[in-house]
Amino acid sequence: MTGKEIREKYLRFFEQRGHQILPSASLIPHNDPSILWTAAGMVPFKPFFTGQAVPEYQRVTTCQKCIRTPDIESVGRTARHHTFFEMLGNFSFGDYFKESIIPWAWEFITKELNLPKEKLWITIYQDDDEAFEIWNKVVGIPSERIVRLGKDTNFWEIGVGPCGPCSEIYVDLGEARGCGSPECQVGCDCDRFLEIWNLVFIQFFRDEEGNYSPLENKGIDTGMGLERVASVLQGVASNFDTDIFREIMDFTANLAGQEYGQKADIDLALKVIADHCRAVTFAVSDGALPGNEGRGYVIRRLLRRAVRFGRVLGVREPFLYKVAQAVIKQMQDAYPELKQKAEHVLRVIRTEEERFLETLAAGSDILSALINEAKASGASEITGDDAFKLYDTFGFPLELTQEIAEEQGLAVDVEVFNAAMEEQRKRARSARQETEYLSERGVLYKALREELGETRFIGYSALEADSNIMALLKDGMQEISAVAGEEVEIVLDVTPCYAESGGQVADHAILRGPDLEVEITSVNKPVEGLVIHRGKVLSGIIKRHDSVKAIVDQPRRQDTARNHSATHLLHKALKEVLGDHVNQAGSLVEPDRLRFDFTHYAAVTSEELRRIEEIVNEAVLSNLSIEVFETSLSKAKEMGAAALFGEKYGKQVRVVKMGDFSMELCGGTHLTSTAEVGLFKIFNETSVGAGLRRIEAVTGTGVLKYLKAKEEQLEEIASVIKSPMHELVRRSEALVQQNKSLEQEIEALRNKLAKSEVQDILGNIKRAKEVPVLASVVAAPDMDNLRGMVDMLRDKMGSGVILLGSTAGEKVNLVAAVTKDLHGQGLHAGNLVKEIAKMVGGGGGGRPDMAQAGGKNPEKLQEAIDQVCRVVEGQIK
Repeated sequence: MTGKEIREKYLRFFEQRGHQILPSASLIPHNDPSILWTAAGMVPFKPFFTGQAVPEYQRVTTCQKCIRTPDIESVGRTARHHTFFEMLGNFSFGDYFKESIIPWAWEFITKELNLPKEKLWITIYQDDDEAFEIWNKVVGIPSERIVRLGKDTNFWEIGVGPCGPCSEIYVDLGEARGCGSPECQVGCDCDRFLEIWNLVFIQFFRDEEGNYSPLENKGIDTGMGLERVASVLQGVASNFDTDIFREIMDFTANLAGQEYGQKADIDLALKVIADHCRAVTFAVSDGALPGNEGRGYVIRRLLRRAVRFGRVLGVREPFLYKVAQAVIKQMQDAYPELKQKAEHVLRVIRTEEERFLETLAAGSDILSALINEAKASGASEITGDDAFKLYDTFGFPLELTQEIAEEQGLAVDVEVFNAAMEEQRKRARSARQETEYLSERGVLYKALREELGETRFIGYSALEADSNIMALLKDGMQEISAVAGEEVEIVLDVTPCYAESGGQVADHAILRGPDLEVEITSVNKPVEGLVIHRGKVLSGIIKRHDSVKAIVDQPRRQDTARNHSATHLLHKALKEVLGDHVNQAGSLVEPDRLRFDFTHYAAVTSEELRRIEEIVNEAVLSNLSIEVFETSLSKAKEMGAAALFGEKYGKQVRVVKMGDFSMELCGGTHLTSTAEVGLFKIFNETSVGAGLRRIEAVTGTGVLKYLKAKEEQLEEIASVIKSPMHELVRRSEALVQQNKSLEQEIEALRNKLAKSEVQDILGNIKRAKEVPVLASVVAAPDMDNLRGMVDMLRDKMGSGVILLGSTAGEKVNLVAAVTKDLHGQGLHAGNLVKEIAKMVGGGGGGRPDMAQAGGKNPEKLQEAIDQVCRVVEGQIK
């Protein structure tokens, strides 16, 4: 049975039992900053298990793409470790429980997959008699094949929140796969017993004190690794030998002129490349981009590691983007987003691959310098710290460092390298903190929603509402009242206030009642359906159950709507000018500006920016009608509405349509006509990461403020250079030309003075053990001029040691030189300048023939120069 057939069979099995098949969620968790990646099938459903959100379906089944990266170094070396994998799962949100899932699991394993019953073992949590009874009495598993295990393996929990016992299904792969121990059994670390399916019974809630209370609505969360099941059904020893991986590995082997199964190092390389390329391809298609931190760093590390293993195959040119094509071809039926994003994915991978190859070249140059330094100092090895810096900064593999160093007769301190690597792993482990499902404050908000019901939002059509204060909180505690000057959180039954979401900032508002006024400056939804208004009591006393009028700051809302509607026009204009690969990667919509992040691979040119701006303003001036309506997600996609991939959308979606120009799914507030945008002006375009650009712009009154500021700036410049406004360009060009001429004159005079000073200084030559030494304080405005004087003196002297010092404000500049004929006598310009720099509160160094340094104590410069002869004498061998 192929991986594709297993996937389809699983989903259809549960569909026939009332489950809704949902597509895989994005690898980038939606609205969950606590984790970098979707690492399990249940991650997209966390809000349903915690009660933060209400599910549309009580029974769901998915094949979820997942990334886990704690054990990257083990990938390819074991049969089961992967960074990217697919998890088959079925979920119940307060519907069925153990009595249903256990028999279903057995039926699927034994009848649909035809696994022999005598090969199957079951584990349960040590105290879960209920699960034991179902497995034993209902399903008919002999009690000796049901193993009770402890909390560390068979109880699932993450901090505060829903949790419960697990039951796992194992396959006995035979004694030949075991460790040979008479005690070998389920739970042993060897490869004999393979866990293929974990059934989690969500039946308790753990509070902050570690107490467990039964949940009223129990849940089911199961996870079956597709790659593991495929390895069992296809009778192979490793996940990498299944059709899921072999197609990709065979493609790579053919590309590199290698063959799988002949050499261990070649096999390892093929496995790592296949695994990492799958992870990178899927992650980039979901919106991740290579970078230096967070998930961007993970992508960069995986990609670079795959490229380095390409060198084991003998590949020196970019190749990973070709492997990604094979991944897309194999997986696009199950994950159509891969085909839709193919051009973007391949371009990102190739660009990053090419950059890394340049980085490897730079690393080679640095390694060459380290080798030369080691030889010059008589060392026999490259330090472990230097080798680790090469690895950590440039991704330069230790094996490559060792190989190149060995060619030059040097070793590498591997022990220190490994110690530095372990320190990095410790830092990474400590950074991976388990985060609570629901904080203490979150539990409070959830309880409030259950007690009070959901807040009704009417802000799309109204900016005022008569409301009742349902709850009042101060410092996370419910209160009866609050007085003027106090900060409060307020729950209303009805609100016209837009809560911050989708990149749009929240409304500001005033709550008014008899002798009462509250200023609202923050509005958000900590749990689905509950709107929290944060603000300050300006006057009077606010009490629970008071009636108030909520009044949105209308000008602020209108300015925000201008910028939000403009982002839709901008998105469309970017696609028209730059290409269809452009996709929104983030946005911020505020009253005074908009910020729009998008995928693109080069700086946007001035001409392109002008054209983008023109297209948006053409749409504005066309006075396009802005329609907002709700429809089904499938219908919206049929109509061509743009959706942000990875965003969470329900059955019904809100569509914002601007004439025939733009149509997007959006929950934000908008204008009724594009003409209300007024004007659109881009004021900044920049890079925010590899393949990621950012445009910042203003609209309406913001454009007027922008133009006024520019006009005032021009008036100020005109005043400074004493020119009429219409003559500014010509007058500025004349001043620039005049300035260049003056700079050339100054430089010529400076050189003349320097030559004159050089002649004067030559009369100050001293001797240290017969070696000519010239040390002096000179007038040089910067390091370049100082080096120039040293060069002139060296040419004049022919043989000797030179050290010049100058001051520039509160800084000291030092340059030293040693002529080549003196190098064998122990004289080294870098060591000399380093020693003198200490005397002026600084440091530096460099090559044996020329070096420079700096300091921060100008008053000690002459005293330091006076010591040069003494230091030179000490260095002469």
